[in-house]
Amino acid sequence: MISRRDFLTHSSAGLGGLAWSTLMAQSSRGAIAAHGPAKSVIWLFMNGGPSHIDLFDPKPELERWDGKLFPGDVDTLFPFPGPVMKSPFRFRQHGDSGAWVSELFPHLARHVDDIAFIRSCTTEAKNHGAALYNINTGSVLMGAPHVGAWATYGLGTENDDLPGFIAMFDHRSCPETGVQLWGSGFLPGQYGGVTLRPADPPVLYSRRPDRYSPAGQAVQIDLVRQLNDRHAQRLPNCEELHQRSRALERAFRMQVSIPELTNIQQEDAASRRLYGIDDPPCRYFGTQLLMARRMVERGVRFIQIYHGGAVRNWDQHSRLRQEHAALSYETDRPIAGLLQDLKQRGLLDSTLVVWGGEFGRTPTSQDFDGRDHNPHGFTMWMAGGGIRGGTAVGATDEFGCRAVERPVTVHDVHATILNRLGIDAEQLSFRFGGRDQTLTNGLGKTIGEVLS
Repeated sequence: MISRRDFLTHSSAGLGGLAWSTLMAQSSRGAIAAHGPAKSVIWLFMNGGPSHIDLFDPKPELERWDGKLFPGDVDTLFPFPGPVMKSPFRFRQHGDSGAWVSELFPHLARHVDDIAFIRSCTTEAKNHGAALYNINTGSVLMGAPHVGAWATYGLGTENDDLPGFIAMFDHRSCPETGVQLWGSGFLPGQYGGVTLRPADPPVLYSRRPDRYSPAGQAVQIDLVRQLNDRHAQRLPNCEELHQRSRALERAFRMQVSIPELTNIQQEDAASRRLYGIDDPPCRYFGTQLLMARRMVERGVRFIQIYHGGAVRNWDQHSRLRQEHAALSYETDRPIAGLLQDLKQRGLLDSTLVVWGGEFGRTPTSQDFDGRDHNPHGFTMWMAGGGIRGGTAVGATDEFGCRAVERPVTVHDVHATILNRLGIDAEQLSFRFGGRDQTLTNGLGKTIGEVLS
């Protein structure tokens, strides 16, 4: 007698078992919606904690209290906060929606009617490591899957020649917690983010060795596949073997697809100018965003781009005026170019763009001309992908210190991202640690006010 599982595993050199394991994996994901307005996500992550009260959430009270002691308690990372500090930047209203935007983002300000500002975000941590894990994975601890890994686990990719989830980081350095941020955590490894650089080679260790021809390498890959299939017959429940074979085959295909994807010389001069690639301070980030648009066109599910690394980022405990101005200049024109390009190509409706950092900044000063971390109230925004543009959700208090109207948690943000992809965050599950885990684990609700 032979069991049905053994029969499926051993037939067709293990292909039956592969199909069976795929069906079982799909059943563990629960019921997810067939379609959502967004097919892809581009998350623009401003690493270090951009100051909401200097960018998108103006507070006139800061002018009145400038230089005076804060009238109440303020929760800071470092002890002995300084006096209240007014914003060094001017704000204006823009668009039909009248959204307030700092003078630091003149190009982005033209697109406010496509943007939903969430001005009452909160997070569970006030230092970078835990806060970075929290905003990227929902957990303050290392080891949980990134939102992009969950999205790819739930929906897969539309292009087998490219990864479903790609991450790019700042040219100055990686974020301080490293590649674990965009990892698969306890999900199967194939769903983790693949690190890509706008440099040569774009994916490290992906270039074919000179001693191999394409045909010779194909023969080698085929031999490895046969050996893995033979081994899998003795280990019918070892999904890792199938994952390894699929990873090798995709890496082989990526040797052709990745160079084509990253070749922005295929774009005309007007497109490159739109992203600010002709302007040296904008060149690197602009190149990344142009590549992100090319990824969306080719069916990549989730793209995360980190601006600012462990070396230089948005973490201005001092010199906020100079550093926020410089970092905003690097990102303003490329982000505006991305929104315009997606819209004119008919891709914005199917692409969710998310902007934000791990927390905001305090209304009190630090080192005379900087601000401390603030996890209790900050701004994120979303555009495209079924988002109702020209809206603002929630509010912080008169100093921008705490969310007082419609507080939004990290889990709410995650639930909304998955919702726009057509996924119910509580129905997409994976068995780990003795229970069915989800991205939000019952803690998040979709932000209905931003949905179109």
